[in-house]
Amino acid sequence: MNPSIFRIPSWRWWRRLISLTLGCIFVAIGLELFLIPNQIIDGGVVGISIIFSSITPWSLSVFLILINLPFWFLGYKQIGKTFTFCTIYSVILLAVLTDFIHHFPQATDNLFLATVFGGIILGMGVGLIIRNGGSLDGTEVLAIIGNEKLGFSVGEIVMFFNVFILGSAGFIFGWDKAMYSLIAYFIAYKTIDVVVEGLDESKSVMIISDKPDEISEAIMYRLGRGVTHIYGKGGYTKEEKELLYCIVTRLEVAKLKSIVSEIDPHAFVAIEHVHDVLGGRFKKKSIH
Repeated sequence: MNPSIFRIPSWRWWRRLISLTLGCIFVAIGLELFLIPNQIIDGGVVGISIIFSSITPWSLSVFLILINLPFWFLGYKQIGKTFTFCTIYSVILLAVLTDFIHHFPQATDNLFLATVFGGIILGMGVGLIIRNGGSLDGTEVLAIIGNEKLGFSVGEIVMFFNVFILGSAGFIFGWDKAMYSLIAYFIAYKTIDVVVEGLDESKSVMIISDKPDEISEAIMYRLGRGVTHIYGKGGYTKEEKELLYCIVTRLEVAKLKSIVSEIDPHAFVAIEHVHDVLGGRFKKKSIH
């Protein structure tokens, strides 16, 4: 492996490896103790591996590595060394863990409980892996490349693969298991969002008002958030405009709307979801 990937400080690499390891443990538990014993599958390469392992004498771990091999090469070429290293580490560790945990008794034979708890535990593990720069699903790499070549979004391509994979489960395990698999996939997907983005979601707010200074001071004093002033021009009126931009949490949106409405009921407010916030002065100040 090229030593350039280790330009990140060593303590951060250790923290990343610990998080990736913990994520793999969660995924292995979700698969081997909840989903697989009840013939419920996941999407992506993991789902394909589960299907192949059920119809051949080979174990899940073998297919996890074999099917991911071409995607590791593509990931190295298209996405980068760090991503490839974290992905290879995660997949190999998951293969080892699934072989080890496979010999433990299943946690439940209740399909509903297996679907819900298996999906949550699986989603927590995959979320930790994604948050720390790795992946267990080679179809995501293919989707990124397909996005550049075909024009479809990454989400659309991944969804196409997963509909095909989960549909295949219906022919092998029965359509009731395929429907449970779809529910487990949805639960895991939402859990991944929570782990990757956090419970405290951030929102970006753009405010256009004739009273920018008053609103800015009120937000900083009463909400404890910094505000950036952006200067522009109205497209229709050609008048100079002063826009306010700030980042708040999901729980602060209602209070911000109230503050703006009190000062200028005619203000234009646009609110968008923010996937992540790094640096700057987003740390909250004391409020009044």
